[in-house]
Formats: sequence, structure tokens, C-alpha cells
Amino acid sequence: MRLSLVCGQTGGTSDMRILIVGAGEVGSNIASNLAGTHEVTMIDRDPERIEELTYSLDVLAKEGDGTSLRTLEEAGLEQTDLLIASTDVDESNLAICGTAKTVSDPFTIARVKNADLLRTWERSRRAFSVDFMVCSTLLTANEAVQVVGLPLSTDVDRFANGLVQMAEFELVEDSPLVGQTVGEADRVESLTFASILRDGEVLIPRGETTFTSDDKVVVIGSPEGVRQFSLRVIPDETPSETENVFVVGASEIGVHVARQLQDRGVDVRLIEQDSERADEVAEMLSETIVLNNDATDTEFLEQENFGKADAVITTLDNDQKNLLVALLAKRLGVKRAISVMESEEYRDLFNEVGVDVTINPQIVTGEEIARFTREQIAEKLSFIEDSRAEVFEIEIDPESVLAGRPVEESIADLPASVVIGAIARDDRMITPRGDTVIEAGDHVILFTDDEVSEEVLSKV
Repeated sequence: MRLSLVCGQTGGTSDMRILIVGAGEVGSNIASNLAGTHEVTMIDRDPERIEELTYSLDVLAKEGDGTSLRTLEEAGLEQTDLLIASTDVDESNLAICGTAKTVSDPFTIARVKNADLLRTWERSRRAFSVDFMVCSTLLTANEAVQVVGLPLSTDVDRFANGLVQMAEFELVEDSPLVGQTVGEADRVESLTFASILRDGEVLIPRGETTFTSDDKVVVIGSPEGVRQFSLRVIPDETPSETENVFVVGASEIGVHVARQLQDRGVDVRLIEQDSERADEVAEMLSETIVLNNDATDTEFLEQENFGKADAVITTLDNDQKNLLVALLAKRLGVKRAISVMESEEYRDLFNEVGVDVTINPQIVTGEEIARFTREQIAEKLSFIEDSRAEVFEIEIDPESVLAGRPVEESIADLPASVVIGAIARDDRMITPRGDTVIEAGDHVILFTDDEVSEEVLSKV
């Protein structure tokens, strides 16, 4: 069941009535992405949180227990097109969806942490009265593994069934690209420079634009083209391939990360302090070396050549521990430290003290749910830098302003902040140039800042 079926009830792709239960970081992130084009109501038990949302977002916020049918009905359940259960408790989210379905038939989305629930749901897509399920544990692990695969990348996503890749790279001070212009750096055929994120601003790169230290560069191209570019971003002493990785913490996220890495042929070692958990995970991960020890024991780390690892991913059970181990990893010489961060308030601290990439499960989950609700317009959507910019995959129909026209002509009918990053046609990727003619049926990957995304989607 696709969300477009829900949109059919309202006669369009906007102005859906959305009910979000759970106003934590996940729910708030979803609401901030959807409130501009939809009528959003939120339910939460915390009266202070409700008061805060009333002033910070364009939503109707109600205090109450979302598992209660009465609370749901008072919030307008019978008129709701889409219900999103995003509390911190899996069982509550399933109960909310089940309760809603007893008196109405909204499209239901449930956030869960337990991957076993997702596997059960995948065997019967109507299980638990849930129409779409998102597992924050798996999403976070996927994000970490994708980032590990490209040196200095901070975000990675794929489009057009894997033909096209989007990646965001941060330029460190000694990167060879610092001081070069975009024209000088444009040496990879199947690659487009989509944007530069600098000092909180989204810049559209021109040939004369000069890269500076701490710039974040967003590129779109073939996976091989992106990989070639990644090798040009890194300093000479940085390893170009990720061959050995330490995962610290045998949490559910840590186990999923280790499993995905070992399946890709990466040499993975997982450190877990609890002996029973270490034994349990060792039986689960046949190709991963599980080490039962304290990850802050520097003597142990030196014996295991911890500092020579290509990357360390910390997936411990709290942010302070993850920060401590990540800092220790950097001090011992690890080139890339990637940390799972449960609380968004620590992000600036993590980045300021040298952690290379932080991944917040709540933000990742909120973006995935918001992405799904908007894919009735775009086949694939990716958010950049806390939704300040977006990358869309659109199938072009004959009425699109892009259809049957050269790129240099049609792009003039779109806002100046739009970049056509790639074109997928007949199982091949085309790098767009000024004289490239886009055809109806092509899949076009577009970069745009969030302020004009709705205008862009209405034209293409």
C-alpha cells in the first residue's frame, strides 16, 4: 500500500490531515518537515513539550495518552488521513496504530527500534494494523555503513535503483581541493557539483567558486564517479579504502553495523565490555572478531592496533561514553571517528571536539518518515543539513518544463537554486550538460534548497 492511496482521499498531494503521536525528537522532526504543506496535529503526554510545540511549529498540539481511543478521537482521528506513531516505546506505537484502525482507516506509520518487529511486519504488510513501519535501529546502522564506505563523507544516498549516488564531503584544512576552484576540481566525467554548504548557507557552485576549509561539498554522480571524487578530497596520508573497522558497543545498532560491514568483506572487530553480551554476539557474527574488554583501556587498545583502524564507530548506550571513546580513538590516530548520538543537543560539542560524523537515530528516523510521506510526488527524496536542502528523484512526464528541452533552456524556468544532478535513462546514467535534452520517462535527480522545493515540484 502506497501513501498515494491516502492522498487520493484528499484529492491531491498536499493538505493531508496528519496526526502524530509522540512529540519527541522524531515526532518534532517529522512535524517540521510536513507542517508547511499539511494540517498537522500532535499528541504527547508532556504538557511542557506541548506548550513548546504550540509556539515553535505551525501545528495543533494536544496533551494526552495516544494509546487512548478517546484522546485520538478528540484529536480528530476520524478526519485523519495519516497517523504516525512515533513514541519511544515500540509496543505503544503498535497499540496506537491498532486502536486507530478500530474506528477509522487512516494510513498508519509506526516507528520501532526492534528489528524483529520489522521482519514480522515485512512478512505480512498489514501486521499490527501498520501500513508502513520504520526501524530506527536499522536506519541508523545503514547510515553508518554508507558513510564508512567513502572517506571524509558525512552523508550518502542512492537514487535510480543505485545508478546514481549523492554524497556530502567535508573539506579538511589539508585537503587538496582547498584553494581550488570548482572549474579546476571538475575532473570526474560522471559527476555534478550540486552545492557547497558554507557557514550555514547553501551555495550553488559556479566555475569560479573557490573551495575553502570546512566547506561541505554535495556531489551527484555515478557510484564510481563519486568514489573517484572521494579520493581527490582526502589528504595524501588518509587511507583511500576502508578495510578494517572497530565497532565499539554491542548494542542492537552496533550488531547491525558489524553484520553489514562483515558482509561487505570489511575486517570488523567489535568491542563489548559485558562478557555475556560479548559471547552472545560472537555466536551471531561469525566473521566478526568480538573482543570482551573496556573500550577506554588504552593498553588493550594499543595491543589491538586500535589507532591504526581506518574507522571507529561508537554505538554505546549513552552519548557521553560514545564521545569519550571517539575522542580516545582520534588521540590514538584513527582517521575517522563516527558516533551514534541519541541527543541532538550534543551535536555541536561532538563536532567541535573532533568527531568526524555524528548520526542521530531520532533525526534519521524522522527524515525517513517525512521522506516516505512526500514520495507520492518524488520517487526518492533525501534531506541535506537538517532539511535546509533536498535532493529529489522525479520521473519526467510530457507536461514537465524539463521535457523535450535542452537543460540550459529548461533550467531557466526553475529557481536559481536548482541543480540538475543526473539523469537516469534505460538503466544508464547520463551526466547533464547544457545541450542535454531530457526526455519524458527519464528519471531526473534534482538538488534544491528547501525554500523553493514546493515550487520546483509543481513544475517538474
